[in-house]
Amino acid sequence: MKNNKHYLLIVTLLLSITMFAQEELQLTKKDSIVKSSWMLGLGYNFVDDSGDVANGLFNFKEEWNSTPYPNRLSLGRYFKSGVGVEAIASYNKYKEGKVIDGVIVTDETDYLGFDARLTYDLNKLIGQTAWFDPYIGAGLGYTDANNVGRGTYNAIVGFRTWFSDRIGLDFSSSGKWAMGNEGTNHLQHSVGVVYQFGIEKGLSKKGEEKLALIQAQEKEKQRVNDSIANTNRIKEEMLLAEKLAKEKEAARLAALEKEKIEQAKRERIAKLQGKIKDYGLVYFSLNSSYINRNSRKVLESLATLLKETPDLNLTIASHTDSRGSSAYNKTLSQRRVENTKAYLTTLGIEPSRLTTKAYGEEKLLNECGDGVYCPESKHKVNRRSEFLVLEF
Repeated sequence: MKNNKHYLLIVTLLLSITMFAQEELQLTKKDSIVKSSWMLGLGYNFVDDSGDVANGLFNFKEEWNSTPYPNRLSLGRYFKSGVGVEAIASYNKYKEGKVIDGVIVTDETDYLGFDARLTYDLNKLIGQTAWFDPYIGAGLGYTDANNVGRGTYNAIVGFRTWFSDRIGLDFSSSGKWAMGNEGTNHLQHSVGVVYQFGIEKGLSKKGEEKLALIQAQEKEKQRVNDSIANTNRIKEEMLLAEKLAKEKEAARLAALEKEKIEQAKRERIAKLQGKIKDYGLVYFSLNSSYINRNSRKVLESLATLLKETPDLNLTIASHTDSRGSSAYNKTLSQRRVENTKAYLTTLGIEPSRLTTKAYGEEKLLNECGDGVYCPESKHKVNRRSEFLVLEF
């Protein structure tokens, strides 16, 4: 009996030590890092198009060009793998007196750049740090510089430094090689503020090590508890296993019943959608939102179905062909969807049962987009109102 008391005392002491250590060791914000995010950047770009590349690399006064206001905008998506995809628009001015392509220019000209690049976060190789976040990359772009447009192959090196999970500074340099014989090669440098959003966080390497240690302590704690109350544990596990088996069976039966209901619902939706498809779509003349005779027949059939099915609600989606501006087509499709809904309401359908969507030219049913010649028969296909089962 005395030995058993000593054993229990030792086990209780070990349990207390383990619980105390667990209370001291906890994951904190410092143990997590940003794994993936969207990143928006605004800053300055500096262009060196002198033609001597490395020879005048830091000849700011004579060869670098910039503006006194922010002239670079970027948007990128960065993934857990370390790969980033980024789109960049930049503006600059070649100023009078600067060296451009080896010649001192006498007239001020605009510089425009549109670039897409693929980058890799070197911290995936060297380990994560908040203050130094280097990357390399490559990309393609189009640049209009010194009144000459050219496609470019781009190579990028840069780094970011972060003040928080969301705000940081970005520094980069890009070598831009012209495609073909149009234009010359040049360098473009940038510095700006970056803002991260849509952030997904995860544990850093140190955080993972700490988590592993916490989990090990939990395992030891459980082992000690098991040694103290082994008999009760076995009994509780048997009761729990019986309870879980009953819950599992109840859940299985509930899932079967739910699936049966959902299947019936899907079949009914499919049947209703099939009827709606058989009625056909509402088509419009060019630049018109008028409900013609054929379209009225479609809507009258649809109204009959809605009356026969009082728990049926629909989404009306209206569209245009690609001719005309996007803004005009958006407005035109809005008129079409409103007229379609209005006609149904005149047939006795409550407005609350009809949801509307106006897509303009966003969802063409064929290849007849902007700049593509198509006969009228193909454009007509896109000038429509269509109907989808929303709920019933």
